Amino acid sequence: MRSILHVDMNNFYASVECLYRPEIRHLPVAVAGDPLNRHGIILAKNMIAKHLGVKTGEAIWEAKQKAPKLVTVPPDFAKYLKFSRLARGILYDYTDQIEAFGLDENWADVTGSLSIFGSAHDIAELIRKRVKDELGITVSIGVSFNKIFAKLGSDYKKPDAITDIMPDNFKSLVWPLPASDLLYVGKATSRKLTSIGITTIGGIANCPKDVLCRKLGKWGEVLWLFANGLDTAPVRLLGQEAAVKSVGNGITCPRDLTADEDVQLVFTVLAESVAARLRDYNLKCTGVEIQIRDKNLYYMTRQQKISRPTFLSSDIIAAAMQLFRANYRWFYPVRAVALRGINLVTADTLVELSLFEDESKNLAAENLARTIDGLRKRFGHDSILRASSLLDRNLTGFNPKEDHTIHPVSYFR
Repeated sequence: MRSILHVDMNNFYASVECLYRPEIRHLPVAVAGDPLNRHGIILAKNMIAKHLGVKTGEAIWEAKQKAPKLVTVPPDFAKYLKFSRLARGILYDYTDQIEAFGLDENWADVTGSLSIFGSAHDIAELIRKRVKDELGITVSIGVSFNKIFAKLGSDYKKPDAITDIMPDNFKSLVWPLPASDLLYVGKATSRKLTSIGITTIGGIANCPKDVLCRKLGKWGEVLWLFANGLDTAPVRLLGQEAAVKSVGNGITCPRDLTADEDVQLVFTVLAESVAARLRDYNLKCTGVEIQIRDKNLYYMTRQQKISRPTFLSSDIIAAAMQLFRANYRWFYPVRAVALRGINLVTADTLVELSLFEDESKNLAAENLARTIDGLRKRFGHDSILRASSLLDRNLTGFNPKEDHTIHPVSYFR
């Protein structure tokens, strides 16, 4: 039987900020975006704010109605990356099978370390104490025989706690929990489960597999396996990277976009980032996906193939605007835009050449793009800009390649 830990740093962003600001530790604290640039939502909160009802994702003004003394601080992802690496370094003292799930969560397979450090619970206790003593923040740790139940364990009791979920107790601990507590049961899946009378994880486990598959497709079987403790996914070795499936960036715009020209300006900045990151990974995309949200929160996602693999921003911009013009009707202004390169292949993948295109121009464009990458690394991103980005610096004055928020990665790779 495997011994797997899931280590979750409690209220991570807010906890780190309170370390640097001891004068606010006794107050409700939230890490929040910039309301002047339309990013005024709660990204994280401390336990005091949580107990007052402050929720991640709500607007700052809503949070302050619940907690009038709420202290908001801007995010500093450089600090969070530093603490994330330090915490992972502590885990590395006990195993090299460590898999990140965002900045503040990690799975660790300690099966091979039991003869050295004691039981999985003992190792979890060593980690819990070291993180608290050495980094000044607390963790909740789930101990189990698979990744899914280990994650449930870290959520079961917070903060600064350890929960063991084992073959002899998972039915009593896990099955009464809401179905939405199971990894990858989101709002839409919860509604579908509720429509057939399933509201708990036990309900998923005891439902005939074929019924779940008819309702949820292939996810029905996956969730049935999860609920019954049959997850066999391994914890990857530290440094073992999964294949990149897509590369993208998005932005909530500083002002509403009211014309195609506005959208193209934002797509241009996003495409520059996507293309540069593809080149960093030595990848090309064979498709483009756009995501548009209007001021009434209507959400649209569209994607299409492109004629040849590319890591050039000009190709990505052209495909994105073609998708946008073909699918968006200007009933309302646009509030948020995202752009993604999809269906990736390695940059040296062989492609069929066209008799009607000058391949030397494409090669020259690729060489120019790599030259620009080198100049930006030496002299800064703003050393070379597209002329169009100067038309409205309020709209284009951001650098998503360097400033983008790091989000949790998918469980499935």
